[in-house]
Amino acid sequence: MDSQKMKALNELVRNEYPNIAGMVVLQNGQCQIEEYYHNFTSENRFHIFSITKSIVSLLISIALDRGEIQSVDQKILDYFPEYPIRKGHELLKQVTLRHCLTMSVPYRFRFNPYTRYFTSDDWVSFSLNQIGGLGQLGEFRYAPIIGPDILTGILTRATGRSVLDYAQENLFQPLGIRVEKSLTFATKEEQMAFNQTTTLSGWAMGPKGVNTAGWGLTLTPREMAAIGQCCLNDGQFQGRTLIPAAELKESTRKQIRWEKMGLDYGYLWWVINEHEHAFAALGDGGNALYVNPQKNCVVAIASTFVPRVKDRIDFIRDHIEPLLNE
Repeated sequence: MDSQKMKALNELVRNEYPNIAGMVVLQNGQCQIEEYYHNFTSENRFHIFSITKSIVSLLISIALDRGEIQSVDQKILDYFPEYPIRKGHELLKQVTLRHCLTMSVPYRFRFNPYTRYFTSDDWVSFSLNQIGGLGQLGEFRYAPIIGPDILTGILTRATGRSVLDYAQENLFQPLGIRVEKSLTFATKEEQMAFNQTTTLSGWAMGPKGVNTAGWGLTLTPREMAAIGQCCLNDGQFQGRTLIPAAELKESTRKQIRWEKMGLDYGYLWWVINEHEHAFAALGDGGNALYVNPQKNCVVAIASTFVPRVKDRIDFIRDHIEPLLNE
């Protein structure tokens, strides 16, 4: 990479993207850029927020290929036969994994009841309890935190293992990714501190032992990039299939559209450009994992959390990809 252009890019990041902590860019399987900012290093680990969702999507793909989950059209209640269907709650009988994966489940709440969720004794059951009410089944409704845990609940029951253990064996360890343990929080303050962590290695877990689906995983930029490179390689790593190619392709193509925002969505992946088959996992605070097969590149950006940030996809398309095309 041209040193003057790299200097200009680094100046841009420092001046206009002050919470970017680390960035890894791969093209043609080679590292083109690896930069850290504001005294962070390759050893720091960041809460990647909703990028966790896309990793859960990969695990669902693996479970489908292994026959541990039969189909995305399977009813979610097949996995929770003990769940009581209350009067007025019959819509729940129609909800499938596909609805959960495409964010097309209606929920009762207008504003996310985060306090009730975090203080409940079962985050999966709490999410099931919220289904119904506002909106129609099959219409896009993005659920940042409350709702996705249904999918990790299903993974836990389908595989008979914790989601972290399943991920360790089938994805993390083969890719050289270190996630030390499941994490629980005794107080609100502990959980809020976790959002700013740069040292913890783990995956958040609810009171019933189910790892979170919508948030809660910590990774380094290099580890994020390794997952992206595996996706770019159609799920292959060192001659071994980690993610089934057909399931991966289905997950990262357009399945539904968020009409209000003009955004396309797959199975817990954002579809950036259908022609290029570019897709991304995006997390609060500006965390991003971007994959573009046409340009044969992966971009991983780790950020410290702040409420509002500049769009990372615009940053990648406007400032990173032009450097790679030269």
